[in-house]
Amino acid sequence: MPYLQHSARFSKVSYGDVLVIEFYRSDALCLMFSTFLGVIDEHAHSSGGTMGTQTHFDKFHSRIKLGREDDAYKKARERDDSIKVAIKAAFKTAGYAVTSDFIQGSLATSTAIVPISGDYDIDRALVIDHDTAPDNPVEPKKTALSVLELRGFKNAKIKKPCVTADYSSDNVHVDFPIYKKSGQQLYLAIGKLNSNADNREWSESDPKGLIDWINNRDQYHGSASDKQSQYRRLVRYLKRWRDHQFSDSGADKVYSIGLTVMAKEHFEDSFDEEGFRQDIIALRDTVKCVLNAAYFIQTTQDRYSVQVPLPVQPWRDIFSGSSLDTGTQLRNKLINLRDKLTEAEGIDDERKQCIILNKLFGDDFEVPEPPTDPSKKARAVYPTAGAVGTSQGA
Repeated sequence: MPYLQHSARFSKVSYGDVLVIEFYRSDALCLMFSTFLGVIDEHAHSSGGTMGTQTHFDKFHSRIKLGREDDAYKKARERDDSIKVAIKAAFKTAGYAVTSDFIQGSLATSTAIVPISGDYDIDRALVIDHDTAPDNPVEPKKTALSVLELRGFKNAKIKKPCVTADYSSDNVHVDFPIYKKSGQQLYLAIGKLNSNADNREWSESDPKGLIDWINNRDQYHGSASDKQSQYRRLVRYLKRWRDHQFSDSGADKVYSIGLTVMAKEHFEDSFDEEGFRQDIIALRDTVKCVLNAAYFIQTTQDRYSVQVPLPVQPWRDIFSGSSLDTGTQLRNKLINLRDKLTEAEGIDDERKQCIILNKLFGDDFEVPEPPTDPSKKARAVYPTAGAVGTSQGA
């Protein structure tokens, strides 16, 4: 654009995620601005419209992402801190020496999303010393259960892998897995309230290894930070897609850790030649690779089981015990997701793209209003004499 370069002074200034190109002065500002918009529009169309689509994905991601320090998680965080102290005190009284505690789950891997139901999860692990741990792994779980019951939780119960409950006055759900530690090895307390000796055990486990495996960046060549950020966004998209596409009971059976592992093992990043992220292409290609992997096993005509092994100890199948309905529905819905992403990526009209994506992900993926005057379309997208684009990465 020689005319642009010789007719004005301009600069590029980065503000975190955003690259701002500012024009300071021009004797032919209108001509330059039109030329610049033409270049932006030409690039967007040559990329299948992915630049404009990415803006909508970024807005969608900002609406669904959740971090432990976010205001939306404040009540859950306060409950977690309070309950942790109470259970530790009860364990001390019972003679169980707590050596450590840590956050598990999506908050530990930066893949948490705002729940559609409004129920926020606490996944807090407590570790007791092997020498003070009882032979019966259910005993410390009973101690934790009594604390939750005394503090007004409802539906407090001992499940096989953890103690779980719902806070009565807030939308907070808690899971407290309990481990014992011997040397460097952790053992998970397995067993329900009335499990006999054959159905309870201290089972070898590696929860921190799983967190480290998900957070590891060794597989990302080049801009590892950018690619890891894209992977985390894709996991969040998949979780919200699941919550929107499945019934409540069906979504509960499509485990988040299963989606996270599948996406990690077959993650396909996508950035254009200038380094702009292309989440729609990355998600489509990742889903395509997941479907081509060996996770879905055909049992009868049009019926499938799903098997996703944990990548760390105890190496169990994440979907062990899942029904054929779960495997078949998950596969069919992933096929639809792949096909709809392909359809949307091939459309130049951003609004039509967003209509398809809204049906996949729900109302947090907003559909822009159609322009009332086609001649004002450029001003609706670029309201100032400059351009804002995302820099490479997250």
